[in-house]
Amino acid sequence: MARRPRVLLPGIPLHIIQRGNNLSACFYSDEDYIFYIDALAVLAQLYGCKIHALCLMTNHVHLLLTPTCYAGAGLLMQGLGQRYVQYVNRTYQRTGTLWEGRFRSCLVQQENYVLACYRYIEMNPVRAGMVTHPGDYRWTSYRANAQGELSGFISPHAVYSELGSGTAQRAEAYRSIFKDRLPSVLIEQIRSSTNGNYVLGDQKFASEIAEILGKRVSPGASGRPKSVS
Repeated sequence: MARRPRVLLPGIPLHIIQRGNNLSACFYSDEDYIFYIDALAVLAQLYGCKIHALCLMTNHVHLLLTPTCYAGAGLLMQGLGQRYVQYVNRTYQRTGTLWEGRFRSCLVQQENYVLACYRYIEMNPVRAGMVTHPGDYRWTSYRANAQGELSGFISPHAVYSELGSGTAQRAEAYRSIFKDRLPSVLIEQIRSSTNGNYVLGDQKFASEIAEILGKRVSPGASGRPKSVS
């Protein structure tokens, strides 16, 4: 079966997952995480991608970003994957593939879903039982977004910026949304949309994106969407 074309649009947030091949580990030491983050920062600037949230787990990666050009996200992930694989193979004297293949992604509706994606990404280590609080895990953007830790490349999305008038106020408001768990239905929606390369949002958002791209962006019958009269 042919792979579905990616659903990408400049200026629309994108949730990305990239997994290790056969769920194998991708990171083996602190230096590996640091190398990946440094490369991400450089390539995000090069390809015009604003990074809003991230989480580097042992065997997979989550990113929430907004590309400023159509090809930006693809070029970023291609370059990042190549640089990191070369680094790992050189460092650990190994050969062969590291990643599962193509990264998975979904366009994210700003209203009601962007902050949910932030939380989904930064709560990964808690759901995995690695820590009890997201701030206890070093390799996410939580400390930048919720605790004001300086970051050279985390760029707040407009929805995040609307949480308050200053850094401290925004961070406090952001921390407050972590008091409640994400509903399991929403977690499953984020996962299925990302794994299926669909859009994450309501039906109106899906219809608008389908009309712009002229192709299916949610599960259902294939074919070009009908014109709206």
